[in-house]
Order: sequence, then structure tokens, then C-alpha cells
Amino acid sequence: MFTGIVAAVGRIESIRPLGAGADAGVRLSVNAGGLGLDDVQIGDSIAIQGACMTVIEKSATGFDVDVSRESLNRTVGLAATGEVNLEKALRANDRLGGHIVSGHVDGLGTVTRFAPVGESHELRILAPAEIGRYFAYKGSATVNGVSLTVNSVEDRADGCEFSINLIPHTVEVTTLKHLQAGSLVNLEIDLIARYVERMLSTSPDGHSPSK
Repeated sequence: MFTGIVAAVGRIESIRPLGAGADAGVRLSVNAGGLGLDDVQIGDSIAIQGACMTVIEKSATGFDVDVSRESLNRTVGLAATGEVNLEKALRANDRLGGHIVSGHVDGLGTVTRFAPVGESHELRILAPAEIGRYFAYKGSATVNGVSLTVNSVEDRADGCEFSINLIPHTVEVTTLKHLQAGSLVNLEIDLIARYVERMLSTSPDGHSPSK
């Protein structure tokens, strides 16, 4: 589990195929930037651009993870070198500064607007229709691993467009600064929304209600 509060911006420095076939995954070598690694062990989880990954090798300045082809197909930002948002897994006694984040990407959104508004930035994202119902006014959303508050929601024929206000600090200390109209982003819906939908869609005996 994570909180969506980015601890550091690191950098994917190299990508090595794990096999020769089209279904092969890759091994990423990540420079951890300002992320402290003293308490990180082999097998620990670190969120990279909002996707939960397992540390398989570690050095004083970075770590390696293996990414399956399935994960590569369902995310963005893990298939090329460049800056990435990093967060270590939540400990039981940590502050929950953002919201409960699982590190499981639910879909890819498309940035429709990223522009200054006063001292802040407005970020608008079009989410796929299949996950659009999970976004709500003043609810939480995770974008590239960053916990954010939804300011408005508009259902459209091609999905759900929601807007977010980014304060200067968030833009400065995350990779969101690199976004522009047309950029793809990793989206994770609020964990609580998953359970609410499940409870509302089943009867007390655990079966889906008949139509």
C-alpha cells in the first residue's frame, strides 16, 4: 500500500529485455534520486509512476525491478528512460498524507489540458468510460502515482473528463511538470469506490441481483 505522496523523482537509467520473445518483460535500473534506500530490502515494494514494483537488486544509489509485459501493456512511463515518481510502501505507523493507494493501475487517461491558472495549474484528464464512474467531485484520484483531489467531473460519450488543481509545490516535485495535452497518464481509482460498487452490485447472498 502507498499514499500517493511522491517521496522523490528518480530516473530510469537503463532497460534490459528479459527474453527474446514479444511477450518478454524488461528489467529497469532506476536511479533513486533523493529517495533514501537505507531501509529498503530486496523484495520490498516501490511505486514507480504509480505502479507497484518489487525491488530485486539494490545499490547505494538505485535499484532494479522486473516489469512483466502485461504491466508494460497497461501502463505508461515504464518503457523508456526518463524521470519517474517514486514512493516507498506505506508502513503501519506512517502518516497517511494522501489516500490509500494500491499501486495497481486501472487504466490510462489522456491529458486534455495542462495550463497555468493563477499561481497553480489546471490539469484535465479524460478517463476511459469503464472507469469513469469511479471519479467524483472532491474525491481522490491517483495520477502517475500522485494522490490528487478531483475538482470537477463531466461525463462524456467518450469517457469521463475530470479536472484537478495542482499547487506549485506538486508541479515542482513530481513528473507532472512534463505533462501536456495528449500525454497518457496512469490512473488508479479510489480503493473505497471499488468496494462500494461491489457491495451495491451484489445481493446479501453474494450473487448479482437479477435484472
